[in-house]
Parts: sequence; C-alpha cells; structure tokens
Amino acid sequence: MTSHEVAQSTRRDILQLGTAAVAAAGVAAVAWPFIDQMNPDAATIASGGPIELDLAPIAQGQIVRIFWRGKPIFVRHRTPDEIAAAEKVDVAALMDPQPDSARVKPGMAQWLVVYASCTHLGCIPLGHQGDWNGWFCPCHGSQYDTSGRVRKGPAPTNLPIPPYSFAGDAKLVVGVA
Repeated sequence: MTSHEVAQSTRRDILQLGTAAVAAAGVAAVAWPFIDQMNPDAATIASGGPIELDLAPIAQGQIVRIFWRGKPIFVRHRTPDEIAAAEKVDVAALMDPQPDSARVKPGMAQWLVVYASCTHLGCIPLGHQGDWNGWFCPCHGSQYDTSGRVRKGPAPTNLPIPPYSFAGDAKLVVGVA
C-alpha cells in the first residue's frame, strides 16, 4: 500500500464518520418533537397534585362539588341525623357491604368525600335525592344513601372514595391520604 492509498482511505473514513454524525444529528432533530409531544402538558401535571378546600363556609347538609385530576368529587357536610341514619344501616343488607365508619375518617364523620360519578355508567348523581336522601342517578335510577353506598338500581358498587386527608378541622386536602 502506498502512502497515497493510506491517505485516501483515512480521508474516506473521516468523510464517512462525518456523514454518519450529521445523519444521526438529523434523525435526533426530527425525532425530538415526536418524543416531546408524548409528555403531559403543564395543565395536566398541575391537575395531578393535591388540592385544598376550605371547609369553614360549607354549611351542614350542604354538598360541594370540586374537581381533582379532571374528575368530580362530592364533599358533603353531613348533619347528625344523616350520620345516625348511615350508621344504623344493616351492612349485611347492602348491595356492596361497607360500614359508614369505613367511608369516613375517624373523628370526622360529618365529612363524606366521594367521587361524583355513578358506578353504573359514570353519570353525575343528584344530591339530597332518592329514598335515602343521599344521591339519585337520573340516567338509570341508581340510588345511594348519605354514606354514598349503593342501595338500589343497576350501580354495582358504592361511590368510590378518593385519597384525602384533613389539615386541621377546617381544611380538606384531596390527593393525599
């Protein structure tokens, strides 16, 4: 091999490496927007965090609807009569047996926090309705009591409970158990 042939092969190798590097950079530049668009946007990220609700202005018997992660949630300030009615229910007679004490936080039985979607087809039930003065789903007739337990209709399960906790007596934090 002559020195001229060695110089040509080295030059060819450098040109091939340079071309490959530019091609790789081009592929990365084209692929980046496609990969980046798969990330959630800022609003989605922000909606996933915990939210706080001031409970002080909510009167006894009132139901407030809030949104967390794009889903509606009922916060019900139950009256002593509603709590007593929910506690005296024969759990064995329920379609989805669950005692009232398992659906509220200890010492905070006056606050019921449930997802506001009927477990049948996801409609939003109406509060203070139905035979048990809980919720009534106008779509297909499911009824829930003041503890959010299904009592009648096609709904298969109770209204689900989101992760929540209390920060003192007057602040609810949804998204943190």
